[in-house]
Amino acid sequence: MRVVFPFTAIVDQERMKRALVLCAIYPQIGGVLIRGERGTAKSTAARALAALLPEIDVVADCPFSCDPHQPAAWCTLCRERVERGETLPVARRKTRFVDLPVSATEDRVVGTLDIERAIQKGERRFEPGVLAMANRGLLYVDEVNLLDDHIVDVLLDAAAMGVNIVEREGISFQHPARFILVGTMNPEEGDLRPQLLDRFALCVNVEGVRDPAQRAEILRRNLAFEQDPEGFRAEWEPYERQLSEEIAAAREQLPHVVHTPRDLLLIAGLVSSLGVDGHRADLVILKTARAHAAFKGRDQITEEDILLAAELALPHRLKRRPFDEDGHLTLEQLAERMEQVRRQIEGNAPSQPASSPEGGTPKKAQRIDGELRDLSRPMGEESAPLQRQTVTRQEGVWWEGGKPVPIGETFRVKRLDTPKDRRERRVGGRRSVTRSARKRGRYIWARPSPGQADDLAFDATFRAAAPHQIERDRSQTALAIHPEDYHRKVRVRRAANLILFVVDASWSMAVAERMEATKGAILSLLTDAYQRRDRVGLIVFQKDRARLVLPPTSSVDLAKKALEDIPVGGKTPLSAGLLLAYEVLCREMLLRPEVRPLMILLTDGAGNVSMSELPPQEEAHRIADLFRERGIPCVVINMEHAAFDQGLAQALADHLGAPCYTLHELKAESLYSTVRSALG
Repeated sequence: MRVVFPFTAIVDQERMKRALVLCAIYPQIGGVLIRGERGTAKSTAARALAALLPEIDVVADCPFSCDPHQPAAWCTLCRERVERGETLPVARRKTRFVDLPVSATEDRVVGTLDIERAIQKGERRFEPGVLAMANRGLLYVDEVNLLDDHIVDVLLDAAAMGVNIVEREGISFQHPARFILVGTMNPEEGDLRPQLLDRFALCVNVEGVRDPAQRAEILRRNLAFEQDPEGFRAEWEPYERQLSEEIAAAREQLPHVVHTPRDLLLIAGLVSSLGVDGHRADLVILKTARAHAAFKGRDQITEEDILLAAELALPHRLKRRPFDEDGHLTLEQLAERMEQVRRQIEGNAPSQPASSPEGGTPKKAQRIDGELRDLSRPMGEESAPLQRQTVTRQEGVWWEGGKPVPIGETFRVKRLDTPKDRRERRVGGRRSVTRSARKRGRYIWARPSPGQADDLAFDATFRAAAPHQIERDRSQTALAIHPEDYHRKVRVRRAANLILFVVDASWSMAVAERMEATKGAILSLLTDAYQRRDRVGLIVFQKDRARLVLPPTSSVDLAKKALEDIPVGGKTPLSAGLLLAYEVLCREMLLRPEVRPLMILLTDGAGNVSMSELPPQEEAHRIADLFRERGIPCVVINMEHAAFDQGLAQALADHLGAPCYTLHELKAESLYSTVRSALG
């Protein structure tokens, strides 16, 4: 059996560990999302948490791990067995840790009904999925931002309701699905939409440890674990056992934790003062505060419990526009805001923010920080106050030399809709209509699928079976259906696109007004890409080379940061930019054939640097021909001033087989028909 790194041996990351422990105490909180850079112990903490969870009693042969002592939460199968007079066998085992792969399909997650058995024998048969395995356990989703949105919706629905309902063609089955949901993600690979972020009860942003002494301690513990996993685990076993006992005791204490009407007013006032939409945050804070009070052995929540809960429940729910920076709501800021709310409740609203007399951290926040126990230290040792690190952004630009140019005025881009194609794609989006390879989307027609009962089209199947009823044996069923009658549904849905921006940052584009307008156009198009859930990449060419500034990603926040750092100056290696764009798009089409590519080239078309002995313009045109031969859709935006335009951008667009627009046309006219034709 694989030895897991101990939870209490994780250095620092106190906020992340606190959120995980509270969700383990009270799974009905609704799960925790851990966002952070690579190598910050996100996966390690999630796996280590499962080892802390106490053993549970289960119905031995139940696929859903039903609790034999809670008849109200039994699945349909256990309930039917008891009604028949059976005695349910009881077993005791460790809490399960279930890992959901990124490639999981909807049927693998929720389970599926055997439609073939239903139509041939009239029997209901359910094949359990991941949610059935995770009931009363811990469900871990690594890289949750890479899952399809509808699968994330299913997971969050089940976590919130505690039940999984599967319905297929009028046949329904449900089973309990109460689990601790832990999701991890790296924002560099794309973020979750705000609607999905809000569905995660708690959210923690983790950063790498900056303190050299703590980093050295991380090295020491990891080396010790790799050299002797069993010995290292045994060394930390007393601390693991103590924390596990504290979690078990908190679960017992939780039903006895109460709150007062004043506590509810404090929570409601705090959330309302921050402008958070909806009421989910209020409920999450109350549940989390109760769990923290139970963890501390109290039978009533306090303001400290509310503050710690708010620190985990609010930051990802604060309003921000698509390109705004992530806000960091500190414990000190929350304490100040709560002090204002408390005084308002008492009828004595302050005119100044609450703070210490010296102007520093409020005493209440200092007291809370001092009370937090560092789980990475051996139990019984005095813990240090909660450390808070901030990351400062590196100054300067990614390219040596050049003159920085600000982003110009943005505008609303007309919808770049595309026609539906005949390929089946698995990745969902909001722009292009395409066939769906999954059981989602609008049913438009049916096609024969002999012997394959997956996603049956009942109407077409019945029509195919109807002419053969006279010669078939119908003694068992009213309608005799054979496998050769099966028809499968053909569905269409919206699919995502890969939009690669290729930007000319040379001196020919360096007139301030034109480059500002260029950046404004890119940012406007990025906004449209964000709304349509497209993946975005950014290539810049300048001086003697081209560079992939932003590899294809769904994080437009990163695209904006890369855009801000683009300087201007130097020659125009147009052919280098086109060649790099062609290589990137071909690689993405090979790795992700379900995504539809689109290159948007912003240039004046005047290349003056060659990679070979060919003249610059001829070389660029030959590379442009490759896009047309490969069938890669393109759009050229001519950034040259009308008074100096020599038609170079239009000539390049002709070789690409692409429409060519000026900035004025992009703002004023619809791109719909031309892009529709280009992608058709």
